Amino acid sequence: MLAAERHTLLLHRLAKDGKLVAKEIAAELGLSDDSVRRDLRELAAAGLCQRVYGGALPVSPATADYAARTSVEPDSKDRVARRAARLIDPGAIVILDGGTTTLAVVRALPSSLKCTIITHSPTIAAALVPHEGIEVFLLGGRLFKHSAVTCGAAAVEAAQTISADIFLLGVTGVHPSEGLTTGDVDEAAMKRALASRAGDTYVLASGEKIGVTSRYQVLPLNKIAGIITDRPHDDPTLKELQRNGTTLIATHD
Repeated sequence: MLAAERHTLLLHRLAKDGKLVAKEIAAELGLSDDSVRRDLRELAAAGLCQRVYGGALPVSPATADYAARTSVEPDSKDRVARRAARLIDPGAIVILDGGTTTLAVVRALPSSLKCTIITHSPTIAAALVPHEGIEVFLLGGRLFKHSAVTCGAAAVEAAQTISADIFLLGVTGVHPSEGLTTGDVDEAAMKRALASRAGDTYVLASGEKIGVTSRYQVLPLNKIAGIITDRPHDDPTLKELQRNGTTLIATHD
């Protein structure tokens, strides 16, 4: 079997099964483990899968740059955002992550809401300017242009000075075994720092983020209060998340 044919087969199985186990694929195709691992390395280098120990998982489409992500699942993001906005009580202190889904949360906030929002996203801070009743605190640091957020040592240090009721966290992948992931190591560290300063952390998970992974773990699933998603209840990945004890908040609840 030619390499291109193997790659096509591997991608088909990954889409169908949601994972690839290298030893199982090697035995099925009569190939060496090394050959399959080499194929997975090549697919990962092309951005077509996320390698993990023993195999591979689907790669998140949400790792594209900020401008490109605005066109990914906009209706799903709006549904998740409207449900997330309902978690913000008057007078609350809230940390808003950066990203296109959290920007949709800002659009969903009632114009009369009075609260305090802390963010490391200049885009989010600017979108909150028209909300007269919302006090806004912007955390400084190195601007990570890919996601339009601040991160790095200065931003993490600034995060240690705050405290909030809830944190609305954006990630690029939600997976039952790999947890919550994102594509940049410094951004992952900043998200962890923000989560440590909030009483409860809720994950904003539009449809394309469920069942996929990125390179760097943000948090394990047992460190969050819940996942807000619009995927149907009978989705196999959601069922597995629930079996593992993860709280799911449906957008139609």
